[in-house]
Amino acid sequence: MPNPMQDAPILQDRLPHLPWIDPRTRRLPGILPVEGRDWLRIDEVYAAQMALRDRLISAQPEVVHALLPEGRTAAEELYATTLEWLRQEPGFDLSATSARRPDGTTVPLDAAQPLLTLGRLLQEDLCLMEREGEEYRLTGGILCFPASWTLAQKLGRPLTGIHDTVPVYDADIARRVARLFDAIRPEQPLWRMNYLTYDDFVLHQPRREGEKRPRPTDHVFIRCERQCLLRLPETKAVVFTIHTYVVDAGTVTPADLAALREAVH
Repeated sequence: MPNPMQDAPILQDRLPHLPWIDPRTRRLPGILPVEGRDWLRIDEVYAAQMALRDRLISAQPEVVHALLPEGRTAAEELYATTLEWLRQEPGFDLSATSARRPDGTTVPLDAAQPLLTLGRLLQEDLCLMEREGEEYRLTGGILCFPASWTLAQKLGRPLTGIHDTVPVYDADIARRVARLFDAIRPEQPLWRMNYLTYDDFVLHQPRREGEKRPRPTDHVFIRCERQCLLRLPETKAVVFTIHTYVVDAGTVTPADLAALREAVH
């Protein structure tokens, strides 16, 4: 169900990329290399998205956050890596104990709660994937803006179990994704982007397995996730970041919107 904590749209001005148009990104897995520091982004709705994230983390931390004991070392490495990124990012002011965000909010730095702390500094949701046997397994995450899934159901599962409700995620795709994860180098993150249409603007849309997303009829909003894959050099964990864009469908041309409607059906 839509979360009552968001009663108004939080919309970017435009999509930075139209993944259903670009032949490099419109088919799975649609992976491209990240350029420079671009595995994290601060965009024009930072303040509004962060205010919503603050409310979600305060009201229901057990819904938006999870961390298995075996994922803690990777979470701590991600915490240190991200703080170093933020120290170089305009608009952030970090001390030993706190971080002032670009919207003026000061967030305590709590190394004992690495993912919850990062969830209040970044627009991105973060998932930790760690190698276990033949697959990568979800060992922790901060997920404020889920698009029809929940951390509680996916935590501890391998990639194939996480995606078992996705029809196109077959055994061949699973093998390709595992090989892709193995090939990720710490110095070269990767990115992809998905795409859906919605009739509502709500960012926090958790759904249990088997619970269907309402089928859009008016296609008023376009929702895209820019997903990056980053290898942490010490723990070798793969960080899966999710930067969520929601825009009015009128921000793309009628031809591009028609192509999107065709692609998502």
